[in-house]
Amino acid sequence: MSDELTRLANSVLWPGFLGTEAPEWLLAELRDGLAGVVYFGQNMSERLPELSAALRAAAPDALIGIDEEGGSVTRLESATGSTLPGAAQLGRVDDVTASRATGAELARRARAAGVDVVLGPVADVNTDPRNPVIGVRAFGDDAQLVARHVAATVDGIQSGGAAACVKHFPGHGDTHLDSHHALPEITLDTSVIEDVHLEPFRAAIAAGVDTVMTAHIVVPAWGEKPATLNPLVLGKLRALGFDGVIITDALDMAAVRESVGLGGGAVQALAAGADLLCIGNPTNPGAAALPDQDERDFFTTREAIVAALRDGSLPRERVEQARDRILALSAKLRAATPDTGDAYDAAGIVRRALRVVGDRGASASALAVVDARRRSTLAVDSAAGYVAAALAGNGFRVRLDVERASDAERDAALEAATADAGRLVLLVDRPEVEPAQRALIERAAALDAEAIVVNVGLPVRGDLALPVIDASAASRISAEVVRDLLTR
Repeated sequence: MSDELTRLANSVLWPGFLGTEAPEWLLAELRDGLAGVVYFGQNMSERLPELSAALRAAAPDALIGIDEEGGSVTRLESATGSTLPGAAQLGRVDDVTASRATGAELARRARAAGVDVVLGPVADVNTDPRNPVIGVRAFGDDAQLVARHVAATVDGIQSGGAAACVKHFPGHGDTHLDSHHALPEITLDTSVIEDVHLEPFRAAIAAGVDTVMTAHIVVPAWGEKPATLNPLVLGKLRALGFDGVIITDALDMAAVRESVGLGGGAVQALAAGADLLCIGNPTNPGAAALPDQDERDFFTTREAIVAALRDGSLPRERVEQARDRILALSAKLRAATPDTGDAYDAAGIVRRALRVVGDRGASASALAVVDARRRSTLAVDSAAGYVAAALAGNGFRVRLDVERASDAERDAALEAATADAGRLVLLVDRPEVEPAQRALIERAAALDAEAIVVNVGLPVRGDLALPVIDASAASRISAEVVRDLLTR
C-alpha cells in the first residue's frame, strides 16, 4: 500500500505505455490513484475498446487520452491512415460547420474506443513555412482563421462528450526546430505573440475548452525556461481566463529530458502551474528506448515528485489544486451526454479542400507513384506507406529518400516509374523549403512532361516545373480523393 504522497503524485501523472495490453505495473498504479493514460500508435489494435475497459475496471474515473488530430496525425488509424480531414484542409475550406462536424466525428470515434480526452485541435498559427513539426497540422497562417476553426472544432469535440485539448501554448507556429529533438526559441516581439499566436487560445477559452497543452518552447523575453516549466507563461494562460486542466506536452521529449530531466521537468512543471503531466510516448528516446522504458520513465518521474513533496520544495497545495482540477474534469466527462450529430461526409470536405495549380491533364487509367516525402518524425508519420499505397492503387510505386539519394538513385527511380504504364506522380510534402524535392520535380519534368505533383504539405506559393495538386494532408482519405480526381 502506498503512502499519501505517492497517491497524490499519481493523481497528476498521465503516462504512455508500450504494448496493446495494459502491463501489470500500470494497472496497479491506476488502482492506486493514477490520473489515467495516454494512447499512442504502439497501443493500437482491434481490441482497443477492451483495453480501455480494462483500464477503467482498475480506475473507473481514469482519463484516457489519445494524440488524435485527423489528417496527417492519427493514432486510431495509425496502421491504415486517417479518414478524417486535417486542420489545413479545414482551414482551406473555411467552413466552421465542417470543422465543428469533424470535431464531433473525432469525439464519436474516440468514445467508441473508450477514450475521453482528444489531444487536439492544434491552435498554432503556422507563420514559419519551415516549421518541421506543425505545418499542415495547423488550420493556417492567419490568426483569425485559425481562431474560428479552433473554436468550432473544440465545440464539436466537446459536444461529442470528449474533452478537447488545444495545443501548443503559447504557440508553436513560428519555429523551425522540432521540440522532440531540440529546444526551439520564439524570438518574435512579444506584441506579435500576444496579438497573433495567443488569439486562437483566446477563442478556445471563450468556447469553453476543457484542457490546454503547453509547448516546450522558449520565449526569451519571458524567461529562459520553456513554456511548460515557466510560471510566467502559464500565468499568462490563467490570466486569459482559463481555469481548466493545463496538460504538459510529453516530458520525455528531448527539449525537457535532455535539459532538466524527466523528474526535474515534472517538478518544475507542477511548480509553474501545470496540472496533468504527460510522460508521453516511451518511444520518444528513439533507438535508445529500452524494453521497459515506459515503466522506467513513470517511476523516475513519480519518485522526483514525491521527493519534492517530502522536502517541501514542491508545495503540497499546488499539487492538490492540480489533482482537484483533474478530478473535476473526470466528473464532467462521466456525466456528459454526447450529441450524436448528423451524417458526416469526410471525403466531401477533402474534395473541397483540394487545389489544382496548372493543368491536371487527362484522366489516367493507372498511376506510377514516386514517394519523395521527408522521413517520418516522432510527431508526424510523414513517410507512412499508406499514403503512397492509396494513391497508387494497384499501380507502380517506389519510395525515394530524396534528401539522401544520389543523382543516379534519383534518376533510376524516375526512369522505373516512367517506364511503367501509369502516369508519373511525384508525392512530396515540402517543395517550398526542401531543395531536393524541387530538384526532383525539375528532373521529372525533363523526363516526362505529363507528370504531376501531389503535395501533401503546405501549399506551394511559387511556380513548380509541373502541375501541382495541393492536398494539404498526408492521409489515406486525401490520397484516395486525389487518385479519384486523376483517374476518373
